Amino acid sequence: MKKAQGNISPSSESELLELISSLLPKPSRDVMTGIGDDCAVIRPMHGSKFQLLKTDALVEGIHFASGTPPECVGWKALCRPLSDIAAMGGSPLHAMITVAAPSSFLSSEWKALYRGIGKAAREFGVSVVGGETVRSPSPLFLSVSLTGTVPKNCLKLRNGAKPGDLICVTGKLGGSLKSGRHLGFTPRLKEGQWLGSRNEVTAMMDLSDGLGSDLPKLAAESRCSFQIDPDSLPRHRGCTTAEAFADGEDYELLLTVSPKAWPSLMEDWKVHFPSTPMACIGRMTKGDLTPTPLPSGYDHLRQTKS
Repeated sequence: MKKAQGNISPSSESELLELISSLLPKPSRDVMTGIGDDCAVIRPMHGSKFQLLKTDALVEGIHFASGTPPECVGWKALCRPLSDIAAMGGSPLHAMITVAAPSSFLSSEWKALYRGIGKAAREFGVSVVGGETVRSPSPLFLSVSLTGTVPKNCLKLRNGAKPGDLICVTGKLGGSLKSGRHLGFTPRLKEGQWLGSRNEVTAMMDLSDGLGSDLPKLAAESRCSFQIDPDSLPRHRGCTTAEAFADGEDYELLLTVSPKAWPSLMEDWKVHFPSTPMACIGRMTKGDLTPTPLPSGYDHLRQTKS
């Protein structure tokens, strides 16, 4: 940990969130869910849908390497928050995009960047309605604010899991960075909306920092512990179990399911999404039980992955 002027730097994102939350005013009554889930959830003044709010950032050297084609950067910038909307069971609406670019960023690069953003916006029904452009002294930086909606009876949060619920993931995990999949992934919007409509799904979040970091977050919000069978992890070819836990940037969905309903849910899933696997990898347990030790995924306030 770094020391600055006698203070100790926060050692993790969760620690920083606790610090930030303690300094902010209590949310207004219309806020159903604020800091701590994939999106903020706002109660509507009227109507049958909640409003979803999400912001996400992309930094050169952290989320993409220098020299990455700008079109790929633009696609990823919008698809990352779309994955969070998917994890709530929601549908996206409007985006505002801030770009901080160095003076050396050429007109051709600006065009390619916004081609990527535009491609994602058209494919997933997002209206880009504004934003900001500023100079950056060094790396390219993007911030995307995204709104969405979700029917009240389809909202999925991180805090709904119960002891005994099965832990499941969509797709396959691991190797996203070394394969380049982190630049061209497709957010699981249709899958998230379908899972949101199913009462047997008790909690859900997206997998961006790695299962080893994200599952403990879901468990903490649900006041549960967990047991995982490492051999059951669906891995991309050539990936180890440790990489499936810790690599991150998978942008799959992590969900918990009532055990009695799992067979029928899986049967229906195969009908609706025959090309997308979904696997059961463990079970939620009582909060006072010791969880399965997991390799940690990514945390921006730790300098390296463990």
